[in-house]
Amino acid sequence: MAGAVTHDPPTTAGRQGRPLIVTEDAELLDDLLRLCAAAGATPEVHPCVPERRGSWEAAPLVLVGDDAARRLRGAARRRGVVLVGRDQDDSGVWQRAVEIGADHVLMLPDGEQWLVDRIADVAEGVGRPALTVGVIGGRGGAGASTLACALAVTSAREGLRTLLVDADPLGGGLDVLLGGEATEGLRWPAFAGSRGRVGGGALEESLPELHSLRVLSWDRGDCVAIPPQAVRAVLAAARRRGGTVVVDLPRRIDDGVAEALAQVDLGLLVVPAELRAVAAAGRVASAVGMVLRDLRAVVRGPYAPGLDDREVAGLLGLPLAGEVPVEQGLLRADGGKSPPGAAAREPLARFCKQFWERALTEAGGA
Repeated sequence: MAGAVTHDPPTTAGRQGRPLIVTEDAELLDDLLRLCAAAGATPEVHPCVPERRGSWEAAPLVLVGDDAARRLRGAARRRGVVLVGRDQDDSGVWQRAVEIGADHVLMLPDGEQWLVDRIADVAEGVGRPALTVGVIGGRGGAGASTLACALAVTSAREGLRTLLVDADPLGGGLDVLLGGEATEGLRWPAFAGSRGRVGGGALEESLPELHSLRVLSWDRGDCVAIPPQAVRAVLAAARRRGGTVVVDLPRRIDDGVAEALAQVDLGLLVVPAELRAVAAAGRVASAVGMVLRDLRAVVRGPYAPGLDDREVAGLLGLPLAGEVPVEQGLLRADGGKSPPGAAAREPLARFCKQFWERALTEAGGA
């Protein structure tokens, strides 16, 4: 059990450091040390308010054993204090939490996962989550994967921490589209067993780096599905690192895709400007819209007679995110590979740059 007491917990942006444990209960201390180890954090331990000046104020998170609550009366009030106990029936714990200015009351063992997540946030220095954009085709061959890659390449070129996620196991692999199928690093099957929290830093370092961004794609094996719990854990880790995350989504909606959609802030539906594509995109939009609230149309030419980008968006009942140009010549004549969006002056890269400027402004900045 975990419950809030007085006010919202603070952001930990810029406060990366060691959590502080205050307790004399040996059994509780063993549990808290175990949870810190699971979260990848090494705590500082004291039986009461530390005598060393600044330790109490500077710690990004303070875990106070219920046995120590009375010894903390009169300590300077601060945010990020969690009162930890075991007695689910002790109603007095809430009063003690108020007396020491705790943000939360947590009871073990029920609240272990919540606490591991909080400790890991501290260890990673979590701040603003990544702006996460999902790209999905209105029909097959709409160009969603090309746009997803171009968005990621443009984001990285603008200096943002960027992760490109291939959520379509039948799409052939975004690492191939980026020319990095032989690049070392983990692919989706390596994360299939993930159930709890995945460390954001460890995830980033384990993935292939291509064109200044990290890519999570598929290997050439037979695995075509990842458990929903693993999808949730991996994407949550990616978001905690900040910057941007671009997810290339399949048109079918299963449990794993629904978990991915739940992590997406803004969706782009790529629709070729022809009537059959609009009809197919309408079905996709209906299914995706049940999970994703902010879905926008991106229209790609050439246009069928009587259609333009606003007409296509109107037929779908979606806001118009813009008209995406088609980039030709993704493969250079010398056999080398140039990824979508790599040429900063080309129309596709300019479209992506303008998109990020608007989206990041709407989200409150990079």
